[in-house]
Amino acid sequence: MSDDTTDVYLDNHATTRTDPRVVEAMLPFFTEHFGNAASSSHSFGRDAADAVEIARAEVAQLVGALPREIVFTSGATEANNLALKGLVHVSQQPHLVVSTIEHPSILDPTLRLERNGCRVTRIGCDNNGQIDPDHVAAAIEPDTTLVSIMWANNEVGTINPVDRIARECARHGVVFHSDAVQALGRVEIDCQSLPVGLLSLSAHKIHGPKGVGALVVRRSENRIRIAPQIEGGGHESHLRSGTLPVPLIVGFGTACRLAGELIESETVRLDQLARQLVDGITSRLPGVSLNGHPELRLPGNVHLGFDNIDGDALMAGLKRIAVSSGSACTTADPEPSHVLAAMNVPESLARASLRFGLGRFNNSDHIDVAVNEVVATVQRLRNHDD
Repeated sequence: MSDDTTDVYLDNHATTRTDPRVVEAMLPFFTEHFGNAASSSHSFGRDAADAVEIARAEVAQLVGALPREIVFTSGATEANNLALKGLVHVSQQPHLVVSTIEHPSILDPTLRLERNGCRVTRIGCDNNGQIDPDHVAAAIEPDTTLVSIMWANNEVGTINPVDRIARECARHGVVFHSDAVQALGRVEIDCQSLPVGLLSLSAHKIHGPKGVGALVVRRSENRIRIAPQIEGGGHESHLRSGTLPVPLIVGFGTACRLAGELIESETVRLDQLARQLVDGITSRLPGVSLNGHPELRLPGNVHLGFDNIDGDALMAGLKRIAVSSGSACTTADPEPSHVLAAMNVPESLARASLRFGLGRFNNSDHIDVAVNEVVATVQRLRNHDD
């Protein structure tokens, strides 16, 4: 572990602190109710299975799905891979439509599928990081198997017009998949009212445990057929084999229940904190721009670019706050963010951008610390360059 310490955690799009209520719900399933949910011949297994089904219903309720439509996975990366590869596996001459600003767990599998003969159409976004439903419709061809567009962007927080995109896909008879990891628990999701075929979710973005997620597989009249990518036991309706991690699933369910209970009040509170952060920084610093849609963005997401600043020096200078320069899955890549590049953000500004992810355990005092830290660091760097 690093000896460096920071005062304030503001990187909640990368991961979140597990809510103590979630931990409390999980603990008995490590030591007391430790049975295998597939062992139906005794009470230990049946108790575990019952807990899994309660959690399945809690996850389903948060997204407006049916419990039997929830397929537990190790996380959203696996869910995204299962959605894309599983659907392509059962398709003839598959054609995929994806956006250029998807998470790497969509972009990388897409590249592999393309190398294996799958045709792929990639559509760009506007300067706010939003996907145009008309561009999606124009990209759909007679043999299109799947359209995959994220619900909300994990870097700049822009929310896509998923309702219109989903309806365009339905009009063309094409399965629509959405990576809804960042949207889960932050915006209303109702699969019953939208023709969404597949939806990827993750627990650790909503104050749940790491290592568990889900793929929602809708059971419509035209049942979606996907091939399992992990076999050996027939778990999860034969779509994802492997002993179920009961404590993690219980934690996921509890996190979803809490998120549903808090979504309205948290939306208001996080929006207020975000405005405090933006106003505090921009009122004291010139040359600061907001990346992403100015209004249609995730509660608590603030993505700022700083003129005339070396990005590496900026990140190195922020000692008191935990923030990021982009997706946690791409921070090892020295190249500028592919999302900001797609939004036509100049490379110099893209390299000097910060992503703030505000969460359940942040408060106004934390924002004051962040404002002071960012302002002091930027002023120091600019004065040094002068």
